[in-house]
Amino acid sequence: MAYALHPSGRSYLRVVRASAWYDVLVTAGFATPWTYTLLHGLLSSVGDVLGLGALPALDPMQTLYANLMGSVVVVWALLRILRPLPVHGLFDGVARVLFATWQVYALTHGVTGLLWAFLVVEVSFGAVQLLPWWRSRGSINEPAQQRV
Repeated sequence: MAYALHPSGRSYLRVVRASAWYDVLVTAGFATPWTYTLLHGLLSSVGDVLGLGALPALDPMQTLYANLMGSVVVVWALLRILRPLPVHGLFDGVARVLFATWQVYALTHGVTGLLWAFLVVEVSFGAVQLLPWWRSRGSINEPAQQRV
């Protein structure tokens, strides 16, 4: 059965690349202490103006975790931009489910409502990258089962 979006198709790899470009654009500012300081101020100001709440005061531990997350996500995104593979979409989809889970946890514990915008994108890219795998799970597994 053919699907509009199948893990082995070119359209799927375009989605993998698009999600990677989004990640670079959104997380590059988290990757260094200097850019995170600027981004933190901007996000706090936007949160205040929109009535969604500011970020907590900047501290070295928060900066460290933001930099670790930003660095890893940027490197992972560059791999998906330069050498996209269907399996990268599968793993990225799983990572987005994890990110979304922790974002929901944070939202239920009172963090700034700005996080909702990021959550919507995480869930969207996660679904678009995982659904084709779920739909084609029988046809993808058939060759592996025949080798056993």
